[in-house]
Amino acid sequence: MTAVTDEDPGNGTAATGERKEEAPAAPGKEDGRWDDGLIARRAAAVDARSGDSRPGDSGTGDSGTGDLRTGDGSADSAGPAGSAPEGDDVRPQVEAYGPSGGPLPTRLDALRELIGLSRARLDRDTLAEAGRVLDEAAARQRLSSRHTVVAIAGATGSGKSTLFNALSGAQISDTGLRRPTTSQPIACSWTDGAAGLLDRLAIPGRLRRRPHPGPAASDEALQGLVLVDLPDHDSAATAHRDQVDRVLALVDAVIWVVDPEKYADAALHERYLRPLAGHAEVTFVVLNQIDRLPGEAADLVLDDLRRLLDEDGMALGEHGEPGATVMSLSALTGDGVPELREMVGRFVQDRTAATRRLSADVDAAAARLRPVYVAEGRPGLGERAREEFTDRLAEAVGATSAGQAAEREWRRNAGRACGTPWLRLWRWYESRGLPGSLDRMGRALAPPEEESTARQRVEQAVRIVADDASAGLPAPWAQAVREAAFNGAKGLPEALDELAAKAVAGGGSSKGPGGSGRFGTASGRGPATSLALGGRPAKPPRPKWWPAAVLAQVSMTLLQVFGGLWLLGQIVGVLEPGLVVPALIMLAGVVGGPLVEWACAAAIRGPARRYGQDAERRLREAAAGCGRARVLDPVSAELVRYREVRERYAAVTEFSTTGQ
Repeated sequence: MTAVTDEDPGNGTAATGERKEEAPAAPGKEDGRWDDGLIARRAAAVDARSGDSRPGDSGTGDSGTGDLRTGDGSADSAGPAGSAPEGDDVRPQVEAYGPSGGPLPTRLDALRELIGLSRARLDRDTLAEAGRVLDEAAARQRLSSRHTVVAIAGATGSGKSTLFNALSGAQISDTGLRRPTTSQPIACSWTDGAAGLLDRLAIPGRLRRRPHPGPAASDEALQGLVLVDLPDHDSAATAHRDQVDRVLALVDAVIWVVDPEKYADAALHERYLRPLAGHAEVTFVVLNQIDRLPGEAADLVLDDLRRLLDEDGMALGEHGEPGATVMSLSALTGDGVPELREMVGRFVQDRTAATRRLSADVDAAAARLRPVYVAEGRPGLGERAREEFTDRLAEAVGATSAGQAAEREWRRNAGRACGTPWLRLWRWYESRGLPGSLDRMGRALAPPEEESTARQRVEQAVRIVADDASAGLPAPWAQAVREAAFNGAKGLPEALDELAAKAVAGGGSSKGPGGSGRFGTASGRGPATSLALGGRPAKPPRPKWWPAAVLAQVSMTLLQVFGGLWLLGQIVGVLEPGLVVPALIMLAGVVGGPLVEWACAAAIRGPARRYGQDAERRLREAAAGCGRARVLDPVSAELVRYREVRERYAAVTEFSTTGQ
């Protein structure tokens, strides 16, 4: 009535044809370590190819209880039509896991894309858990979907090994007063084809069992169940706790066995039940040893256990709702064990445990990633922020001042073209007699501190737009947006200087001696920066009517000269006296010249204003284009990347069972 022993000679005769005389030695044992079933599977493959049939190769002993060292019997080694697959290492030919429909494949694909899009922005530790979930999901999907792996976990003395034996119908797992009794995971599989799953759990062949022939083994509902008895989660041996944590991360479901003394143990709730609250649908919590509780004490303890689970955030599957199954039993007396076996049977036959476990793992990974993907509010770069950034750059580059200077330059050109010769002569004399006056005037307009002020304005503009764009973003993406803005701002003042040198004149520039731009760069001073610093910009175009105005001004000058010469001739006696006519002619010239100049000044007022506005607009557009290319576009690219990962994150959480 016991499981086959580790020294079952049935598997010892299987060999590759070499050194058969060593077969009586402990099978599967080499240098004191047990193999994982690889030798037995190779032996089965050799037997299948050779057509040999040796007694005992089926992996069963006299008691009829199978040892899973061989990979759950010959069925695992057989390929299609009973033929052995090629290759020395024969893996079980089982139905691959992975439903063709349902939300899980879509969520896994979205999680994979999410990690791919995030690698450049998030550190490896942040994405490690999500990567582990993907790896484990891929590993589980490659294995059998006909099997459900259920682990039995509990504290020292909770009776989990006794419950394991009660469910399997055999004394497979040792029980006793010695603590800890279970030092390594022990597996019991009801059907063939679970070798791959047990290999994944790293359970050696000597610890793989089959249930004892009887009601438990023949129960149709349990066909496909792989039951694993774990070491104590509170064991003093660190290696035992590590094994528990490792196996719990790989099984499809878990039965937590608690006893009346330790059901409220903080280590259980804080280390396991609370973190795994999202896995409620694949969790059974069993209150064992109720035979030790008198009267209604068992119900009171069970109610208190439910209260603690509710505080842990674990949903309870009551009244047909999905959630954890909570019940009481006595593994020693058998009270409640049939009910648990029936529940586990329905759970196994549903064949959705692996999918639900993986879905819960995805939920847990998404919950951990939520702080780095979910923003507060609606972050982005709106039109208002863009316009304010452009205004600040235009202010920093002096677009308004450049427009006003261009308007003044138009007026000066008009004055030089349409002014009286005497006024033009005076201006020429003034410019020759006061060298450097314009340069001093320019320096007065642009004092030495203007350079630092302009740079500060650019830095402030970049900082403000970066803060606006990153407001509400999770920290990694906000940092990425700021870095994109600040990296683009490097060299922005110099680029603005170069563009300003070409903006007003449409590409022309006039360099001033030893000049520098508004930001202190060594670029040539074009119209915009020259105007800001007092240099001479390129001459603005003249309207078509200017030649007529010049001709009128020349005529007025000629009248003055003619009238003056006439009067002079009369004074010296060369001409006959008659002062009225030459005086009137000369007066007409004297008065007409300023009138022509005044009329031209009035006529050019509108064009000069438009010319200044056009110069301001071109410089503003140039600054805006430079700022957009260097700052706004990189920031927008980061925001687009964030929106992409946010959409992928939404796809991951779309079918979440925990409401993430």
